Amino acid sequence: MRRLAGTAAAAAALLLASPAYADGMIDNVNGITLDAEGKVVRFTGIVIDREGKVGKLLKRGDKRPRDKQLDWKRDGQGATLLPGMIDSHAHILPMGFAALSLDLSDTTSLAEAQAKIATYARENPARPWILGTGWNQERWGLGRFPTAAELDAAAGDKPVWLSRVDGHAGWANSAAMRAAGVTAGTAAPAGGRIEKAGSQPSGIFVDEAMMLVEKAVPAPLPRDRDNALMKAQQMLLANGVTTIADMGTSLDDWMALRRAGDTGQLRLRVLSYAAGTDVMQTIGGSGPTPWLYFDKLRLVGVKLWLDGALGSRGAALKAPYADAPGERGLQMLDETKLRNLISRASMDRYQIAGHAIGDAANAQLLGAIEELSGDFPGDLRWRIEHAQIIDPADIPRFARQGIIASMQPIHQTSDRTMAEARLGPDRLGGAYAWQSILRAGGRLAFGSDAPVETSNVFEGLYAAITRQGTDGQPAGGWHPAERLSREQALAAYTTGGAWAGFAEDRIGSLLPGHRADFILVDRDPLTVAPEALRQTKVSETWVGGYRQYPRDAAPAAATPAARRQ
Repeated sequence: MRRLAGTAAAAAALLLASPAYADGMIDNVNGITLDAEGKVVRFTGIVIDREGKVGKLLKRGDKRPRDKQLDWKRDGQGATLLPGMIDSHAHILPMGFAALSLDLSDTTSLAEAQAKIATYARENPARPWILGTGWNQERWGLGRFPTAAELDAAAGDKPVWLSRVDGHAGWANSAAMRAAGVTAGTAAPAGGRIEKAGSQPSGIFVDEAMMLVEKAVPAPLPRDRDNALMKAQQMLLANGVTTIADMGTSLDDWMALRRAGDTGQLRLRVLSYAAGTDVMQTIGGSGPTPWLYFDKLRLVGVKLWLDGALGSRGAALKAPYADAPGERGLQMLDETKLRNLISRASMDRYQIAGHAIGDAANAQLLGAIEELSGDFPGDLRWRIEHAQIIDPADIPRFARQGIIASMQPIHQTSDRTMAEARLGPDRLGGAYAWQSILRAGGRLAFGSDAPVETSNVFEGLYAAITRQGTDGQPAGGWHPAERLSREQALAAYTTGGAWAGFAEDRIGSLLPGHRADFILVDRDPLTVAPEALRQTKVSETWVGGYRQYPRDAAPAAATPAARRQ
């Protein structure tokens, strides 16, 4: 909300005459933040200056600014005030598209999914393709992948393309395969797999093979991308997320982010990691971009894919899958290409964020980092995204090179039974090994992988401290030695996420001088019972001193002038 034009001159005079005066204050809160050492700092009031930064944290008994020193003042009514949460691994445009298309993530059987697909097709007759996401044959208890014939039965002869919940496999019907020109003679590309029914494609395309169908899918229009971005921002802000690391930003995604920034519609912060080195250089040229739109957007680095996912058996493993002895997953990059891509990015100071889920992929990336780290002096902050299945012998290697394990706690609770089936009981010692990585001297940054999982940070915090599902199982937590303390988990979503994105000088904590990104919630995450933590409700989300959620309820006095947007 912007102040009336008639007050502009007076406001400008005030800025010049009283540079030390604060814009506003929220008092009477249960304030919590972490300092640089991870220690809890508690406060009862927060002063926000005219730059949208934290001016001062006030403890009980500290002298408050006088009313005439403030443009506005709020009574927090005892609510808990936390730093804005940083989702260190998500996909912002796919989040929006998933929310605006067919979503099968709530289906618990193939029959239920087929019914939902049929209803969607009937209610959207004008759509040339039926597109969606969220299917999971493991959740359906199917024991196999679904087939094109089962999709034909639900949707008829209209092309259908549905991505698996993890984004690493796609399900096509016969019409979609015909439109894409896929036949029995079509070969899978390197890093991909076409599932077969006899000699024919079954309708399932894994990892790089997905492109065989996706090339035929009509591309979204710019306005479609803009709508998806707006929807994703609404979802993230409602969940208390003020910064997202967008993993795999395409050039079209970047342009949507820039359009939002240019028009004042970029409501949270985006740390962008380009989808490969070609996109990286197209966007950034000779290096990472500067911060844009008052610290709202920056291209930080590049995402590289080393393997697929466990659910589609694309994660690269050192030994064969326990439930598919002939398979070890998919290696996306050979050793030479991986080192070439890392060198190409690192020489221009782009940060590497390597997707590695299986223990073989993690070992491959660790080896490349160890070999090349001495070639590029300075603070490189190598990242491994997911780091889900690690050979215990490889865990100390994270600390030796200062590698950040960018992990998603809710993956552990979602994938538990599947991981047991895929790996067997004797290969789980380094699975989702959060505490082991910290004890070895590594760093953690937590995210959601949305839209693969919910962007609700409090679901992730609950998983991190309990290693239990929403049903409370297993009792005591799965491999409970890997549970985190509340402070460790909160750090991974705040200060750890800021460090992982080279942003610790401006976000991640509420210490003076940092951007005033914070949330108001209905309970204290450091003291509430674990089972109540996941029920935490976000009442307000502020970014840079602006209340962005609920956006339409912000009083004029609580929304700073148009000075920074």
